Amino acid sequence: MQFASRLDNVETSAIRELFKLLGTPGIISFAGGFPDSAMFDVEGLKEASAKALAEEPGGALQYGATEGYEPLRTQLSAFMKTKGVEVDPSGLIVTTGSQQALDLLGKTLISPGDKVIVEGPTFLATIQCFRLYGAQLISAPVDADGVRTDELEKLIAEHKPKFVYLIPTFGNPSGAMLSLERRRKVLEMAVRYQALIVEDDPYGDLYFDQAPPPSIMSLTQDVPGSRALVAHCGSLSKVLSPGLRIGWMIGPAELLAKATMCKQFSDAHTSTFAQATAAQYLKSGRMPATLAHVREVYAERARAMGEALRRELGDAITFTQPGGGLFFWARLTGAGGKVADANVLAKRAIEKLVAFVPGAPFFAEKPDVATLRLSFATANVEKIREGIARLGTAL
Repeated sequence: MQFASRLDNVETSAIRELFKLLGTPGIISFAGGFPDSAMFDVEGLKEASAKALAEEPGGALQYGATEGYEPLRTQLSAFMKTKGVEVDPSGLIVTTGSQQALDLLGKTLISPGDKVIVEGPTFLATIQCFRLYGAQLISAPVDADGVRTDELEKLIAEHKPKFVYLIPTFGNPSGAMLSLERRRKVLEMAVRYQALIVEDDPYGDLYFDQAPPPSIMSLTQDVPGSRALVAHCGSLSKVLSPGLRIGWMIGPAELLAKATMCKQFSDAHTSTFAQATAAQYLKSGRMPATLAHVREVYAERARAMGEALRRELGDAITFTQPGGGLFFWARLTGAGGKVADANVLAKRAIEKLVAFVPGAPFFAEKPDVATLRLSFATANVEKIREGIARLGTAL
């Protein structure tokens, strides 16, 4: 068959390929980016879905508006207000997960050859999605405080990108949190260079000991002229349930209008039943307790993983302890003659019945083969300790 030429520069996900190896009995996986299904509020979701069917069955089961189910848009508006973002329900659209929001950004903004700046490393699916639409991706370096704004400004000035894509809060895969100072600098340079900033925020509610700085979108109120230059993507997947496939996008009205038009071609609308269920759940007031529980569990697992990495791998690995999210981003040092290539270590680790994701695929350019991503979300403390001990023997 003759396939579209836009597929020529896109490869299947390295993570999805790795999952094919994870059916081996006894394997401990740190590879996925999934939340722990044991922490889903099943009872709350049962009640929410029942209420959706009892109170407005027609709205929950019928075709709906492409922009989103109005009661959910109202609840999402209220949810964003608790995070410092004032947005009218009409100022956001509901998407089928935040992944669709990224796809809609690709469809509406990227023409073949357009330059887009992303973090190095960044979310693998974003690299694939934007390349599918012909983007030339440029990496901005990241450290423990998020994207390096000094380097980012140089890249914006040089390349004049169509937009800049950032995951500023507990990024995937970096786990980094963009500092308050740098968030303000991002907005200032957005105004200075009239550059659109896309803020992807699926992990911002998963903080441990200390809440993160305000989102880039919420800080637009402090930087005149910046609100029209920011698009914000949110999701309930990591905090409530990925199976609902509920995400949303806030942005300039003209962008949302084009995105809505493209969404009509894709799926007509996000599942109205899922939207009605999510609306009832948010209305119920159960979310704060759900988030508190999730944060507590993930914080314990992150501490256990950090301690185990220091104990079992010592100076053969470096990392920054994450303050939230789902991931550790680490780098092999090769100290003491140990393995310095994460691809080599990944193969050895599988033989020891433990899995992680090598970091190279997360770079749009200049991949660092010494890097790796480990998720602590789905393994309990005992499994984390055992799995990291196995990883230590693979070195």
